[in-house]
Amino acid sequence: MEIREVIRQFRNGVSDRAIQRMSGMHRKTVKRYRNWAEEQGLLEGRLPPLDELERLLQASMPEPLPPQNQSSLEAFRPLVVQLRKEGVEMTAILQRLRERGFTGSYSAVRRFVKHLEERQPDVMVRMECQPGEEAQVDFGFAGLMYDPETQQMRRTWAFVMTLSWSRHVYVEFVFDQKLPTWLLLHRHAFEWFGGVPERLVIDNLKSAIVEACFHEPVVQQSYRECAEHYGFQLAPCRIATPRHKGKVESGVHYVKRNFLAGRTPTSLTQANTDVCTWCMTTAGLRIHGTTREQPLVRFQETEAMRLKSLPEVPYDLAVWKEATVGRDGHITFDNAYYSIPFRIPKGTKVRVRGGAQFVTIFGPGYEALATHDRAQHPGQRLTHPDHLPPEKAAGVALNRDACRDSAVAIGPATDQIVSTLLADPVIDRLRTADRLLRLGERYGNERLEAACQRALHFGEPSYLTVKRILMGELDAQPAVAPSSSLSSPSSPYLFARRAYELLGHLFGGATWN
Repeated sequence: MEIREVIRQFRNGVSDRAIQRMSGMHRKTVKRYRNWAEEQGLLEGRLPPLDELERLLQASMPEPLPPQNQSSLEAFRPLVVQLRKEGVEMTAILQRLRERGFTGSYSAVRRFVKHLEERQPDVMVRMECQPGEEAQVDFGFAGLMYDPETQQMRRTWAFVMTLSWSRHVYVEFVFDQKLPTWLLLHRHAFEWFGGVPERLVIDNLKSAIVEACFHEPVVQQSYRECAEHYGFQLAPCRIATPRHKGKVESGVHYVKRNFLAGRTPTSLTQANTDVCTWCMTTAGLRIHGTTREQPLVRFQETEAMRLKSLPEVPYDLAVWKEATVGRDGHITFDNAYYSIPFRIPKGTKVRVRGGAQFVTIFGPGYEALATHDRAQHPGQRLTHPDHLPPEKAAGVALNRDACRDSAVAIGPATDQIVSTLLADPVIDRLRTADRLLRLGERYGNERLEAACQRALHFGEPSYLTVKRILMGELDAQPAVAPSSSLSSPSSPYLFARRAYELLGHLFGGATWN
């Protein structure tokens, strides 16, 4: 913006901040122009032409002071160097300098010392390895791709594994970097290469490393199992040193610059199909900038045969998590519920290993407490009868088929009464049938069968009748045929009491009992 336009904006009442936004000048520069225009009387009256304003500006506006090229501490350089060699901290250095007439600030001392101690850039040493010895793994953001399940565009990451000797790559796009995805991608990469390298250089992402440390990195339990299953060693990078896996870092950049650049957003499935072709053609057949050879050719001719063989069975893709024992004797894992032995107290912390087929629960000492089939849907509850207290197990395991099977094993009379109870169309008599069968535990199955026969003989196939027969030891007595009057009642009120028995106590007669 020309000076004449700036002054015109001043005259129109435009603020300094607005002129700053329009012109791109610093706000302090705009303020200097405003003060100069006021001093020259340019904010009112006739506005001179541009050339006249430029001559006036050059003649009357003071120039800013040029920056100092030499520090005010330069005269004290030998003293500062000597003090730093002796390990003196900067506050003490400032005090010594003040004693010698220095008037500058602590910040000036700090900047001067920092300039003195600037480190020379580290010399980069290129590490080469033997065929099949190493692969490097990394994730890189890959933009947005279409998810057919959610029918929305989602953030996507590119998983890249690069064989360090041949530079042959495997690339797959995913929607997350979670542990199950991380493990599955390793399986896919090893199957793509047809083998496993001896060592994997990885970053310190949480799916692989629980705690990053130069000397003792803590590896995720599931990832450790994966490494043991496939037989590769883990080599986590030092923190903030991406150059230690420079081969895959450059591979990620190459995917972004070559495969993804200018590409129209598509579905994840289509992108993964296309990138496999790209790995075998564009990426695999190019002349690599470092090796000066084609990565795919180097891989097929040399490195492929140096990789370790794949195991007969792929890794189970297990996930380890911590869970807490609930008051119902179950733990929650992946939104499903699994029982553990009732002797484990409520609130105990346990470790859970969830594989593709089985879920195993380990105690605080890593002793196996329980193993279940993996739940098929969220909310499913898997309970093993042996995990329940003895007094609770029977009730939980109770079902109609089990009752019928137990009754058949005791005898036909017991089976008939149990079937009658279970056939009640109005009341659920499952627990009554179970209580009847439990009489066999107390009195023996032979006596129970005899009691059921007697109850059927007298037309009273009920739990209470059978129980009274057993309590009164009537099951051993011969059954007497009921009289004809009882078997064929002539009155519908056969079992009703007479009126004087019911009301006699009101008139001094018989009492009700």
